[in-house]
Amino acid sequence: MALGKVAVNNLNQAQGSTPEIERKALFIGEGATNTGQLISLNSQSDIDTLLGEDSSEIRDNVLAAQLNGGQNWQAWAAPQTNGYDWTEVVDSAMATVSPEIIALCTPATTSAELTAMYTKAESLRTSLARRVIVLTATPGIDADSQTWSDYEAAQAAITNGVAAYRVGVVPQLHRNNLGVLAGRLCRHEVSIADSPMRVATGPLIGLGDIPVDSAGTELKGATLETLDAARLSVPQTYPDYPGTYWGDCNLLDIPGGDYQVIEHLRVVDKAARAVRLLAIAKIANRSLNSTPASINANKTDLMRPLREMSYSTVFTGQHFPGEIKPPTDDSITIVWASHSAVEIYIKVQPFNSPKAITANIILDVSGS
Repeated sequence: MALGKVAVNNLNQAQGSTPEIERKALFIGEGATNTGQLISLNSQSDIDTLLGEDSSEIRDNVLAAQLNGGQNWQAWAAPQTNGYDWTEVVDSAMATVSPEIIALCTPATTSAELTAMYTKAESLRTSLARRVIVLTATPGIDADSQTWSDYEAAQAAITNGVAAYRVGVVPQLHRNNLGVLAGRLCRHEVSIADSPMRVATGPLIGLGDIPVDSAGTELKGATLETLDAARLSVPQTYPDYPGTYWGDCNLLDIPGGDYQVIEHLRVVDKAARAVRLLAIAKIANRSLNSTPASINANKTDLMRPLREMSYSTVFTGQHFPGEIKPPTDDSITIVWASHSAVEIYIKVQPFNSPKAITANIILDVSGS
């Protein structure tokens, strides 16, 4: 004989939300106030109090980021004294915060520095599963000694031959370009799938004075095109259209690579962060097995981050697309490599976005 027993267990199905890493930046650079500290910032922070009233690398760029970051902007700043090692600052900060973007305000001047940034970003991905994008400043023009031709050649030499798809380079043409771009990338009313080129986001705010070269010539669109072709990220204007806007945020991917612009990498990184957490919860869980029923059920479960990223809205007849296209049955494939090892293949498909628009107009005189 036996006695009756009832047990009720709470089963965790990993169906909750995950922390948002996206749209958060860590600024590192020289400053004179709160050096050696990691400072939390938002759209209400008093930058003059926290980073000093006097101009400095980090203060000027963080202020520009706050101005361009819109409502709910959030970031961290790590002011440093001269001669600091930015990799040590990153390691220290990573013990407390997890940013999507690391903005290095001290200008890089060599290709080797860019390669080191990529190495560090990959190290964070492989050791801590932290997917970061490094945006670094490069010097602005020396108006006392450089012509625009000299400057173009010097900047192109920095990025020449570098393969580093997690690194973007921003010349400090107006002395705070890095902060302007970082703020624009962190706006909450704009999708991470949107390019900073998006004109509907509005004009740039707080960009510094128009630079001139040693001959007193102002910065022209031709120079911006040359810098963009060298894979640097620069602002731009449109004739007879008020305001200054941005071009692509170029990454140092190889020719033909998938991640030559930042919006492609951002959506893949977001999906990867969410899928990784779901995959951890499935370790040694026999509900994921090689049977057709299990594979179909787990494909549906692993597809959840893609479905959430694809949600779109229609308002007053206008369609606001999600970050990616809705996933389909072939968006996820699960393959068993052995009885205890499974491989998952996931497809993330972005929407098309027009960056070159040609309008052709004809004259119709058929009714004359």
